[in-house]
Amino acid sequence: MRTQIAAANWKMNLTLPQAEALLQQLIEAPIQLHEHQQVVLAVPAPYLHRMVQLLNGKPGFQVAAQNCYAQKSGAFTGETSVEMLVSIGVTHVVIGHSERREYFLESNQLLAQKVSIALEYGLTPIFCCGEPLAIREANTQNEWVAKQLQESLYHMSADQLKKVVIAYEPIWAIGTGKTASSEQAQDIHAFIRSQLSHQYGASLAAEIPVLYGGSVKASNAAELFHQTDVDGGLVGGASLQAVEFTAIIQALK
Repeated sequence: MRTQIAAANWKMNLTLPQAEALLQQLIEAPIQLHEHQQVVLAVPAPYLHRMVQLLNGKPGFQVAAQNCYAQKSGAFTGETSVEMLVSIGVTHVVIGHSERREYFLESNQLLAQKVSIALEYGLTPIFCCGEPLAIREANTQNEWVAKQLQESLYHMSADQLKKVVIAYEPIWAIGTGKTASSEQAQDIHAFIRSQLSHQYGASLAAEIPVLYGGSVKASNAAELFHQTDVDGGLVGGASLQAVEFTAIIQALK
C-alpha cells in the first residue's frame, strides 16, 4: 500500500507556547500508526528545531518546513536554505503552496528549482498543485494541473520522483469551508496519477502518495481518504485543534 499521510500546515499561526502545547496534546493522543502511515507537521520556521526536539524521534511523526529557498546559500536575507533545514532534523518541505504562488508570485519554474534542491539534500518535497475557482468553473482544471506537474516535476528522473509527495489543493476550497466532493477529489487525483503514469510509467505512478488539501476536517476526512487515489490530506485550520487533527489522523486508510 502507498504511504498514507496526515500532513498539518500550521501556516502563520500560534505562539511558541501554544505550538508546544498543541504538539504535546498530539503526542499524548490515542494515535496508533501503521507502518504505511505518517504524520507530518509543517510548522512556522521559528519553531522547527523545537518541534523536532519535542518529538524526539517519535515513530511515524515528522517535521516539515513550510517553504525553502532555491539556492544553497548566500546573500539572501530572510530566507532559509535546505541545508539549514536538514541540519536541525527537518525531513519534509512544502513547496508550491497556493499561498506562496498567489502572494509571493512563485512560478512553476522557481518551484522546479526548489524541488530539485530539496531532493539534493535529502528532504522530501510535498509539492502542491491545484486550480483557482475561475479555472474550475471553466472546467479546465485538468489542463491547469497538468501544466503545473509538467513545468515543476517532469525534469526529474523516475528515481527522484519516487521521493516526492504530491498534494492537490483546489484553491477555491482552502480556508473557505468549501470542500471538493469525494468524487471530485477522486477524479482529479486519478487524473494526476494518469499524468504521472504517462510520463514515468504505471508502476511508478502507483507508488506516489497524492494528498488532498482544502478544508479537510474530521467530519469529511474518512470519506475523502478512502477514495482509491487519495492518500491522506494536507490540513490547514483543522490541524490547529488537537482533537480534530487526531480524528483526521485516525481516518487514514
